[in-house]
Amino acid sequence: MTGITRVSKESIFSDLNNLNVVTTTSKEYMTCFGFTEDEVFNSMKEQNIPESEQMTVKRWYDGFTFGTQTDIYNPWSVTMFLDKKEANAYWVNTSGNGLINTILREGDRRVKQEFEKLLADDSIEATIDEQIIFNQLTGNPNAIWSLLLASGYLKVDRIIRDVPEDEPVYVLRLTNFEVKRMFYSMVSGWFSNTAGFGDFITAMLAGDEESMNEYMNEIALDTFSFFDVGKHSSSTGNPERFYHGFVLGLLVDKSADYILKSNRESGFGRYDAVMEPKNLSDIAVIMEFKVFNPNREVSLSDTVENALMQIEEKHYAADLLAKGIPSEHILKYGFAFEGKKCLIKKATS
Repeated sequence: MTGITRVSKESIFSDLNNLNVVTTTSKEYMTCFGFTEDEVFNSMKEQNIPESEQMTVKRWYDGFTFGTQTDIYNPWSVTMFLDKKEANAYWVNTSGNGLINTILREGDRRVKQEFEKLLADDSIEATIDEQIIFNQLTGNPNAIWSLLLASGYLKVDRIIRDVPEDEPVYVLRLTNFEVKRMFYSMVSGWFSNTAGFGDFITAMLAGDEESMNEYMNEIALDTFSFFDVGKHSSSTGNPERFYHGFVLGLLVDKSADYILKSNRESGFGRYDAVMEPKNLSDIAVIMEFKVFNPNREVSLSDTVENALMQIEEKHYAADLLAKGIPSEHILKYGFAFEGKKCLIKKATS
C-alpha cells in the first residue's frame, strides 16, 4: 500500500492496525522507489542516447533521497524521457497539485518567505513530521514542508541533530529542475488572470512609471484580498516581505532573460530586488519596497522618496556597475504600499 499522507492514524479500535510505515527518510527499501544513477545511465546507453545527455537527465530528474541513498531518479520521468528522447516535465504534470497550491497560496508570510528561498535555489530548515495525517495539514505551520517532502517536491539536503529539543532539523531543497519548473508555473498561474500582468512588466522595463502605477493598483485591488497583506500596513509582521514576494512573483516569466536577485549585498547594504540582464546591453532594474509608516511619514509620497533615497545612499547599483552595465541602463524604482494602495516612483538620475 503506497501513498503520500495518511487519512487517519490507526488506533486500538481500527480494523487496519499495527502498520509499518516506511517514509522518505527510512532506510528500508531505499533503492526501490526510483532508479539509481547507474540504472538510468545504463538504460540511456541501451537506447543509444549519447553520454552528453546524462547531465541533462541528472539536472531534470535526479535529486531524490530515500534513507541514506542519494541520486535516486524519478522513474516515471526517466521512462518517458527514454521513450520521447526529450527532457520535459513529465511526472509533475500527472497531478493537479491542488492541495499544495492552496496551502502555499494561503500560507502566512513565513511560508511565503521560505518558499521564495527555495525558488532561488537556497535551502530552508524545518522540523518534519513524517507521521502527519491529512486533517493536520492546515493546522501545523510545518505541515507544508512535511507534505512537500513526502510527495517528492523537496529533498533532504542534510539533517541537523544538535538542537536543544533533541528533534532533528531537516535542511531542505527543491528536488530537481522538473520540480522547480512546476513551481514557477504555479506562481505564474496565481497572477496569470490578473489585469495588467504583462503590461506591468513591459512598463517597468520601459521606465513608464505612470503605467506601472495604473497596472499595479489594478493588480493590488484584484489580488491582495486573495492573499494575506495583514490588517494594518504597518503591523509587526514585516509586510514589506509580502509585497516583495508579490512583485517577484510577477517577474517570474522574465527568468529566461534576467537573473532575479533578492536580498543580496551590494554597495553598503542589501537591496530588496534586482533584475540583472543576462545580456549586459539590456535594461537592469533595482527595486526597494517600503510600507507606509504613519509614525514617520505623512503620505505615501514620503514613503516612496525614502525608498529611492535608500537605493542611492546604500549604493545598490554598485554590483551592476561592476559587471559593466552602464548607469543609464539601470532603472531604480521605489515601491510604497499602504494596504491595497501602491505608489511607484522612478529615480530621475
